[in-house]
Amino acid sequence: MLGPRFAIAAAVLAGVSSAFAPVSFTRPTVSQLSESKNDNVAQTEDTSREKIMTFSYDMSMEPKYEKPTYPGTGNGQSGDSGDYDVIVIGSGMGGLACGAISAKYGDKVLVLESHIKCGGSAHTFSRMHNGGKYSFEVGPSIFEGLDRPSLNPLRMIFDMLGEEMPVKTYTGLGYWTPTGYWRFPIGSKQKFEDLLMEQAEDGPKAVQEWNALRARLKTLGGSTTAVSLLNLRQDAGFLATTAGSLPFVATHPDVFLDLPLTFDSLHKTVDQTVTVPFLRNFIDTMCIFCGFPAKGAMTAHMLYILERFFEESACYSVPIGGTCEMGNTLVRGLEKFGGKIQLNAHVDEIIVENGRATGVRLKNGNVVTAKKAVVSNATPFDTVKMLGDKQDLPEGVATWKDELGKLPRHGAIMHLFLAIDAEGLDLSHIEDPAHLVVQDWGRSLQDSQNLCSFFIPSLLDKSLCPEGKHVIHVYSSGGEPYEPWEKLPPGSPEYEAYKEERAEVLWKAVERCIPDVRERLEFSIIGSPLAHEAFLRRDRGTYGMAWAAGTSAPHAGMLRNILPFPFPNLKTPVDGLLRCGDSCFPGIGTPSAAASGAIAANTMNPVSKHLDLLKEASQNDPLYKFLDPGILGQIYKPLVQGLTPSPELRVEQTQKAE
Repeated sequence: MLGPRFAIAAAVLAGVSSAFAPVSFTRPTVSQLSESKNDNVAQTEDTSREKIMTFSYDMSMEPKYEKPTYPGTGNGQSGDSGDYDVIVIGSGMGGLACGAISAKYGDKVLVLESHIKCGGSAHTFSRMHNGGKYSFEVGPSIFEGLDRPSLNPLRMIFDMLGEEMPVKTYTGLGYWTPTGYWRFPIGSKQKFEDLLMEQAEDGPKAVQEWNALRARLKTLGGSTTAVSLLNLRQDAGFLATTAGSLPFVATHPDVFLDLPLTFDSLHKTVDQTVTVPFLRNFIDTMCIFCGFPAKGAMTAHMLYILERFFEESACYSVPIGGTCEMGNTLVRGLEKFGGKIQLNAHVDEIIVENGRATGVRLKNGNVVTAKKAVVSNATPFDTVKMLGDKQDLPEGVATWKDELGKLPRHGAIMHLFLAIDAEGLDLSHIEDPAHLVVQDWGRSLQDSQNLCSFFIPSLLDKSLCPEGKHVIHVYSSGGEPYEPWEKLPPGSPEYEAYKEERAEVLWKAVERCIPDVRERLEFSIIGSPLAHEAFLRRDRGTYGMAWAAGTSAPHAGMLRNILPFPFPNLKTPVDGLLRCGDSCFPGIGTPSAAASGAIAANTMNPVSKHLDLLKEASQNDPLYKFLDPGILGQIYKPLVQGLTPSPELRVEQTQKAE
């Protein structure tokens, strides 16, 4: 996805197989679930364009009933005891990137995954039908910058690890709107301006305002080639690893004035610059991949789009074999450098001794110890549950758990998986596999009944289904309320009827492109928020954390005192326990989540190793030359090396105890 991956220099310079059928489920009692509608549900019943939706739950009042279990996800009973330097909980993009880079640094690494598949939201499931195999995506589907060396952090990490992932490419994103179909052309400034002239209410004015927005954010956008997210670490060592950006700062002093803007809500800048409705709508849809429209999205989210999407080489990518190949590529890198991944190994508890995370206890009872750190790639809502309430935890942890558990989040997601007969199907009216569908521009784009996407990867990757067929993944925006689903026993007539009701908008979305899709159907699967929760290990099926830009999130670290930093710290009140993933900086999206894992790995290692890694990476391609801080990094190195790795890890204390 197009997460807010390039809030880069700002932070630096500021210092499902057939399986959607449940096996067992014990329902809550009436006393456990209130029958009255709460705010989470009520806000979805009358949405408007200006409304910002977030969902909140008190994790300290977690219902005490068994969550649904599904075939094809595992029982979590695997996993051996052992001793490691770093334990990573979860194999999403953040966890795998953290594990692989930590292994490259020389750490003994174990990644523990509750599911039987790696990749988190970026995985693929298959179903056999009439002797043919059909493979479906379950998560993100729109990726840019994976086809060649680029500023996409995920691609940069692949190159750091010396791993390749074959892809097919395409150059546009289809839009199905109340006024008809149009296509956003990536890789051409002129073609986009032609689109504005053709579709906007006032073409010349739209072009003028678009260029004015690009000009307003030009300095911040240019900083994306001054320093990378992979240069970052959360300790004093960042002064050395980001020192290469100093020449840019010296020649662009206005970047300091724009630092607060980087983390502020983009709508404040858009409102000052853009008035043409078509252009405002487009900007909102580009932001919605991070969970919010322009109102609520960081300005940083738009920087990469403004700078890179209009270069001639820009294109979108389809991983050959499915999005699962992103996780598989990182696993190859992890194992190449001696790291290990254990699947179907659910972590029940993070063990804390003397105020420090020292390991984990698995669901099967086995204990795995960590000499350096435990890193949680789980959501903050799942992480706080793993600390439990029976251990002697450091001062401040209770408050941290309570506040983290109550953080606002995005709603859940509805899925529709379609296998269709493509015989005689004419798709010449579309050029691309990825499409957005908007029912009503007057309603919130977070509304799961208003905005959805559909993806036909088999247009480019013929390996995903039998010849003459297509697979389609349709999914809503992350605004589906969880509560109505929670009260319905999976498999019951009421549950099945509600699935059909809520998925109807997804069917209609595909019918905009393929009017006879229902007649062509081989089979279909509807994925509810309960299935999303179980298959993707996301509490209540959430799309992710939802702290709207403009104010600092709780526990955002020192940055919150000088900037409106909308992410909780990757560090925690428990020494030796770090976090990574889409609930940490730089946010939602596969590239952003991967970058958070790299930042965690960097933080756990001496600055000297980090500088060596950056120098090596800078030699992988001329585009990466800026990664190496060079002589400036070496000048700062002796000043900060005694303060790395991050003191809170207490690595030196652990080594002495041995």
